[in-house]
Amino acid sequence: MNLEHDLQAITHQEHALVFPRFDAARAWKLGTFLRERAIARNHAIAIDVRTFGVPLFFCGLDGTTPDNSAWVRRKSNIVAHFRRSSYAVALRLQHTGATLADKYGLPAAEYAAAGGSFPITLAGVGAIGSVTVSGLTQRADHELVVEALCAELELDFAELALDKV
Repeated sequence: MNLEHDLQAITHQEHALVFPRFDAARAWKLGTFLRERAIARNHAIAIDVRTFGVPLFFCGLDGTTPDNSAWVRRKSNIVAHFRRSSYAVALRLQHTGATLADKYGLPAAEYAAAGGSFPITLAGVGAIGSVTVSGLTQRADHELVVEALCAELELDFAELALDKV
C-alpha cells in the first residue's frame, strides 16, 4: 500500500461519490445492497447508514459481535466530525505519526480512525451523513462501502477502487 497514493485516491472518491438527493428510501437501498453483498461473500459485518443524528438502516449479520456495533458508531463519529472518510483520517494520522487524542483531543471511546465509514455527500450541501461497515480489515471495509456507493450512484467501481486511481 502506498500511503500517498491511497490518500489521493480517497480524495478522488470523496469528490466523485456525491448524491443529487438522499432520503430514507435511498438509505435503505444502500444498506440492503451492502447486506446482500456481504451475505454473498460470507462477510460477518455490521452495516449502518445514517444522516447525522438519524439512523436510517442498521444490520448486524451472523458472526458479528457488539464490538462491531461499537466500531460502526466510533467510525461514523469520525465522519461526522471531519466530514471525511474515516480511512482518509486514519491514513493521514498514520502518515504524520499522530493520534486522534494527541492531535485533536478526541477520546478513543467515542472516535475510531479506521477505515469503513464514508460520508454521504449531497451536491450543493456537503456531508449530511455516513455509511459505515465493520468486520473486515479497515481497507476492505472502506472498499466495500465505496463499491456500494458506486452501485447506488451508477458509477464504475473499477474506476474508483483504491488500486485503480
